[in-house]
Amino acid sequence: MLVNLTDIFMSQGKKTEMQVVQDIKIFNNGIEEFAIKDISPLTLVLTNVEPQRALVSGNIQVNVTVNCDRCLKELDKILEIEFTREVVSPEIKDEDLMEDQMVFMEGYQLNIENLISNEILMNWPTKVLCREDCKGICNVCGMDLNAGNCQCDTFVPDPRMAKIKDIFNANKEV
Repeated sequence: MLVNLTDIFMSQGKKTEMQVVQDIKIFNNGIEEFAIKDISPLTLVLTNVEPQRALVSGNIQVNVTVNCDRCLKELDKILEIEFTREVVSPEIKDEDLMEDQMVFMEGYQLNIENLISNEILMNWPTKVLCREDCKGICNVCGMDLNAGNCQCDTFVPDPRMAKIKDIFNANKEV
């Protein structure tokens, strides 16, 4: 969905508030796709701050299906997103601002779907865990360690001792 910002850019002090309903089903972060189970209407506030410049503020709640980073169990993650972005009209030649907004601005049009995707990406958690004390999976057999302990030998010898081990093995009587 595109929202025309021409009126906001041209009217000094103008402020417009709107609710935008989106039907986004998938979020793609460039590496992986995630199913969006539920998305609230986007509350959007558009405010002219000076000629040819506006603030775009909003909030949205997104329920995304993700996997735990340790045990790989599927879970729902709710992201509460609030943002404020300054946008400029294409007539202003500010390279830094134009580069920042090129993802979600198309001339005088604000691309809502791209804006939401960008904000989800910016607010994506560094680590998603099913619970704080998640033990993950066994590196050997892949068993979920939250369900119980496996019988795998997880001893990893110190690589600095490898030469000494070789000396003992070479002098071992057969």
